[in-house]
Amino acid sequence: MSIDAKFSLVKGDFKLDVELTLPGRGVSAVFGPSGCGKTTLLRLIAGLERCQHGYLKVGDRVWQDGNDYIPPHKRAIGYVFQEASLFSHLDVKGNLEYGVKRVPIAERRVSIDQGIELLGIGHLLNRKADQLSGGEKQRVAIARALAVSPKILLMDEPLSALDLALKREIMPYLESLHGELDIPVIYVSHSPDEVARLADHLVLLDRGRVRADGPIASMLTRLDLPLAYGDDAAAVIDACVTEHDDHYGVSYLEFAGGQFTVARNSLPIGQAVRLRIVARDVSLTLEQQTGTSILNIFAATVAEIISDEQPEVVVRLMAGGVPLLSRITRKSAAQLNLECGQMVFAQIKSVALLSDDKKH
Repeated sequence: MSIDAKFSLVKGDFKLDVELTLPGRGVSAVFGPSGCGKTTLLRLIAGLERCQHGYLKVGDRVWQDGNDYIPPHKRAIGYVFQEASLFSHLDVKGNLEYGVKRVPIAERRVSIDQGIELLGIGHLLNRKADQLSGGEKQRVAIARALAVSPKILLMDEPLSALDLALKREIMPYLESLHGELDIPVIYVSHSPDEVARLADHLVLLDRGRVRADGPIASMLTRLDLPLAYGDDAAAVIDACVTEHDDHYGVSYLEFAGGQFTVARNSLPIGQAVRLRIVARDVSLTLEQQTGTSILNIFAATVAEIISDEQPEVVVRLMAGGVPLLSRITRKSAAQLNLECGQMVFAQIKSVALLSDDKKH
């Protein structure tokens, strides 16, 4: 299954003109600055916004082809807004049951009980909406969206109204949806951290147009895109927990380019994890160093270098086929005489294990 979308819409001075094919599983993040058209695109997919010049196909079913249009209430979507928008006159259980009534029994793929368990809201079922915290409201809103057994789950900056503590509270539940449900998610965000943590596929919107889209690991490290620059430029790496060493208090995480050593965690052996490696934390050497406190050193090939006569140089590396970024001074690059195709060693000073938000 895939999601094919093509929309052209003019609203005043703003024009949205996009053509996309999104994967039919995992999380596709739509990312970009305020006003670039992220929410408009989501509303078009939901059918909440109309445009004559539109096409939308979900799997083998066409939801829109020009003026041939399936209305929103007949589209199998779950929609989570920035605000939870719960029905205040109903308790949590009533909110969850509201959407289920219009889903035929034969089409129910996600039970209310499954959503309750995934979002950890079993103890809240008898509470009214005004008795819930912001994080609890949003978890109920997500469970309610899942209760309609959607073909697509649409999420419009679901964490933007929450403070940092509540974002940290709800993020593990979003990750559990990603890992346990076979429902494609289209997730709108302007937060690089959320995107790095959740997305499999990334769409970069700029002034109503798709600047680029593709797998998250390649998108974040493309030197022709702005994501590879700035203080928060980073690569994400999918790895697997292979061993815990209680003597030294470390855990080992394997990826295609080698094995990371990180502070001991409680994740089970075999658990898939995602790592975030910030470009400024990656230094380069021509020979593998010994007598250093840095444990994570990997052989890598220089794939691309961008200098532009700036004080710093951004280097794209490939370690076992996995892209990394390194940001070093122009003087360091000159002293190393870096060039594409060259073999180097990447020394990684800090690793963020996104599944538990800890630094190593």
